[in-house]
Amino acid sequence: MTLPPLSDLLDTARVVALPLVTRFRGVDLREALLLEGPEGWTEFSPFTEYADEEAATWLAGAIDFGWHPSPRAERSEIPVNATVPAVSAASVPHVLSRFDGCRTAKVKVAERGQRLDDDVARVRAVREQMGPEGRIRVDANGGWNMDEAEHAIHALAAYDLEYVEQPCAEVDELAEVRRRVTYMGIPIAADESVRKASDPLAVARAGAADLLVVKAQPLGGVERALRIVAEAGLPAVVSSALDTSVGLAMGVALAASLPDLDVDCGLGTASLLAADVTSDPLRPQGGSVPVRRVSAEPDLLARHAADRERREWWLDRLSRCHAVLSARED
Repeated sequence: MTLPPLSDLLDTARVVALPLVTRFRGVDLREALLLEGPEGWTEFSPFTEYADEEAATWLAGAIDFGWHPSPRAERSEIPVNATVPAVSAASVPHVLSRFDGCRTAKVKVAERGQRLDDDVARVRAVREQMGPEGRIRVDANGGWNMDEAEHAIHALAAYDLEYVEQPCAEVDELAEVRRRVTYMGIPIAADESVRKASDPLAVARAGAADLLVVKAQPLGGVERALRIVAEAGLPAVVSSALDTSVGLAMGVALAASLPDLDVDCGLGTASLLAADVTSDPLRPQGGSVPVRRVSAEPDLLARHAADRERREWWLDRLSRCHAVLSARED
């Protein structure tokens, strides 16, 4: 990847803070830095707690999308899932109502400060709303140890799970949990063990997962994510990190270019935003989102601009991450 000069990035950088419909990952506002490259708008939005070395890979993904053409699309729309944060069971119908036509739901579990009973109640409420034909996958974000994971999967199995995403944090733990629950026929998916790993293929070599959850921006871009999927030799589902519609378009480009796509993708999360940077957001309609780039609109960038302090924080982060990428090229 040819790294653009930092000045080119700073010239178009805009920082926004978008309100969420419901609290997610402990935040009520999603901050993102948007850039305009030769190919159009792109997004740099690693979560604020990530260190520069990890965040720099997200910047590589943003540059890849904004400065290079996307691979050829194999499909014109992407089927997507609903995403249910760690809300109360009573809030589930409201959340699902924002995901038009989605017949798959990813339910967050193992939230810090909650109990397994809360997870069971939430998943039960999703099953009641979606009926027997709906598909339910759960995502623990590595929040359980092996015994907790085995116990939780047993407790949730009654609701007919499509798969369990990242039940434990470490690859060897994933492999052991997968071994323990194989007889139940519930696949294990890996997310953090791919995108946060120094070796994203380790999980496949260890036989620790049945499928991969891949995100374009955290993996350094669409092309690199495609290579990882091809080398891993496992089915893949493309997901997002609560991006704006600009960032979601990057994930959509990845999903569109996969040779095979057999499951619904986690690219409908614009429905969790109360505002966006476009008046035509990538929200699901009839259970799918179209394959297209998204342009940030000047009036919405202005309306949702982050305050001066947060803007300076993001611009400084952009500069530091650019330096990390420059050092990697040397």
